[in-house]
Amino acid sequence: MVIGVPKELKDHETRVGLTPAGVRELVEHGHTVICETRAGENSYHSDEEYRRAGAEIASGANEVWERAAMVVKVKEPIPAEYGRLHPGLVLFCYLHLAPLPELTRALRDRQVAGVAYETVRNAQGGLPLLEPMSEVAGRMAVQVGASYLQRTHGGRGVLLGGVPGVPPARVVVIGGGIVGVNAARIALGMGASVVIIERDLGRCRWLDDLFGGRAMTLASNSYNLANSIEQADLAIGAVLIPGGSAPKLVTEAMVKSMRPGSVIVDVAIDQGGCIETAHPTTHSDPAFIIHGVVHYCVTNMPAAVPRTSTFALTNATQAYILRLADMGLEKAAAGDPGLAEGINTYRGQVVHPAVAAAQKLPAHTFAALSS
Repeated sequence: MVIGVPKELKDHETRVGLTPAGVRELVEHGHTVICETRAGENSYHSDEEYRRAGAEIASGANEVWERAAMVVKVKEPIPAEYGRLHPGLVLFCYLHLAPLPELTRALRDRQVAGVAYETVRNAQGGLPLLEPMSEVAGRMAVQVGASYLQRTHGGRGVLLGGVPGVPPARVVVIGGGIVGVNAARIALGMGASVVIIERDLGRCRWLDDLFGGRAMTLASNSYNLANSIEQADLAIGAVLIPGGSAPKLVTEAMVKSMRPGSVIVDVAIDQGGCIETAHPTTHSDPAFIIHGVVHYCVTNMPAAVPRTSTFALTNATQAYILRLADMGLEKAAAGDPGLAEGINTYRGQVVHPAVAAAQKLPAHTFAALSS
């Protein structure tokens, strides 16, 4: 199979879909890998490293897309790339289609098999290709939030860990999944007072044990959310509905109740965000203020640390890329139901139920379309 690795075009997207180590493994299996020139430079992988690993270096993106049977990216194509999509292409990357009807339409119209990292499941029901970036984003959310709490960045001028005689910042984490756990871990490590709001009481018990009672856990309901958000110096949105739109748990009225200079980091913004006042931002223009509250809603947060993020991501994706290349999409998905759940579009139809529900489209099944 010919595998293409284009340079990412999304604003300040500095990660790359394959490392030289991944290229070498694919080449050793008899596949051809075409990398766009400078595709890995922002993750500090040179064209020469890719050549030594066995990749061909293309001078432009068009050659990569035209020749590839499978394109491996990090983030979803932007409109400038829609014209490069072609029938029969397997596109393997983060897609986050629920809030992106135009991209969904482009994938359907061009008969692209869109396989989304964020909906692939493992045998335990986990999300193995989403987890590494959730770990990075959760940890980054606290770093970013601490920075924006500084007065020079529009914040309340609160030091996250406080000092003796002065209380620490209060950090409210909405959701106790991978993002929430990592955010809480870093916030506690920096000395903050941490509240985790989680709807699953069993998960609350697990979180209480994990943190030894140092983080307060609260059952998720509108009353607890409203009270906690009102008192928060930093609120972190960490809610996930795999493949679907995030629920708007924090209302505009709740945001209005926050003190001026408080900070919101909505990590769920890729799926539309879980905070009503949030909208997607970029690394070029990352934050905005509504009702006196600083909002940071960058949709590709881990791109700020591309060296760490690229290795963390490709450590997880490499086995799936190799399986798809060796077997082809249909055979690979037939032998791995979790991989089949990653298929969002196929043969002009939406085949992931959460994406179909979010966009009010008919949901088809991959098994029926591929038979």
